[in-house]
Amino acid sequence: MEKNVAIKVENVSKKYCKSLKRSMMYGVNDIARNTLGMGSHGEKLRKDEFWAVKDVSFEVKKGETLGIIGSNGSGKTTMLKLLNGIFWPDKGKLSVRGRVGALIAVGAGFHPMLTGRENIYVNGAILGMNKKEVDEKFDEIVEFADIGDFLDTPVKFYSSGMLVRLGFAVAVNVQPDILLIDEVLAVGDLSFQNKSLRRLAELRDKANAVVFVSHNLEHVRNLCDKVILLDRGKIMFAGKTVKGIEEYHRLTRKKKMISVKNKKGFRSPLHSSSGDINFGTVGLLDERGTKTGKIEAGKPLTAFFEFETFRGIEELYFTVGIRDERNYNCILQTSNYAGKNRFRNVSKGKHRLIVKFSTPNLVPGLYFPIIAARNAVTNETYEKNFNLKPFLIEGDGASRGIVLTGSKWKLDKIGLKGRKRE
Repeated sequence: MEKNVAIKVENVSKKYCKSLKRSMMYGVNDIARNTLGMGSHGEKLRKDEFWAVKDVSFEVKKGETLGIIGSNGSGKTTMLKLLNGIFWPDKGKLSVRGRVGALIAVGAGFHPMLTGRENIYVNGAILGMNKKEVDEKFDEIVEFADIGDFLDTPVKFYSSGMLVRLGFAVAVNVQPDILLIDEVLAVGDLSFQNKSLRRLAELRDKANAVVFVSHNLEHVRNLCDKVILLDRGKIMFAGKTVKGIEEYHRLTRKKKMISVKNKKGFRSPLHSSSGDINFGTVGLLDERGTKTGKIEAGKPLTAFFEFETFRGIEELYFTVGIRDERNYNCILQTSNYAGKNRFRNVSKGKHRLIVKFSTPNLVPGLYFPIIAARNAVTNETYEKNFNLKPFLIEGDGASRGIVLTGSKWKLDKIGLKGRKRE
């Protein structure tokens, strides 16, 4: 291992078993085989087993902060526990240079019957601190935890917030060479989170390397030099943080689209029809007029709606909208606004309605078109359908808000000029 490398992971795999009974049986069998020098079946999957981490390789150099991102069940925490030595890999090799400190489960190891004071020493020992080190850090830990007069009270009487603060206070006062952090910044109130972020920034500067797991991509963006994106235990991307976050959003949108197409995602029951009109194929057209299921953010958005009328209809108008996956209407337009675009005589047969929206600039995400057809004179509804095929807006960056728009920023200082002082 090179001198400037703090962590090196080479083709590491770790498997779990879905059945507890089989897991125990496999464990006993593996121990027996290893004892007899026969070797276990670490490279093969047996019944009910699956790979939580599969052929993962990366390295973290001294001074670097690596982010590990991915959806739930992607193998992030398993990877961190492998680095911390809680688990051993079934395949591959792990090399870690230096003392490891882990913030994997805040408050893990606390004994409910012991006081806060006693648990500081117990938890400190679990994290690799000796009594002298805890003594030296004790006042700082108590001040950081801010548990008031409850220091000598058994922790079973602590609120969840107090327990979190005490556990974090002990953990961040370890001075490790390698710091492993797993989703611990999502706890506590805003003031405590800010204090924790400041402390983590200090630890990052002192540690040789940091590995940070979080679903909060803003924290990842601000704290990490590079990221790896895991999906089902495999690395889907490794590189610069900004690009990795973009790939995470792209993968997430793709999964949502597949889920919806398989009828496991969003469903809207709102579809009613008088029998006079029936909507069929719905979708997007790209700039060349070709049907597509996705467009890039900022590109013109043109939707088409194919329908069939079973009789001639007079004074027909449409309400067309687009909503996001949270069921928010992002765009809503009516063809009859101010008396415009009323289709006065629509004959029996098949038709296609094309609606070109003027630069909506929707943020990247998954969207659903909606449509209703009504009579402009009587206002009777022929059909409304909010359960149409979804489409994707692709693009870089996080899916925030509803639309992308330019802006100008200015900061003015408001002084006391002209105000009378008392």
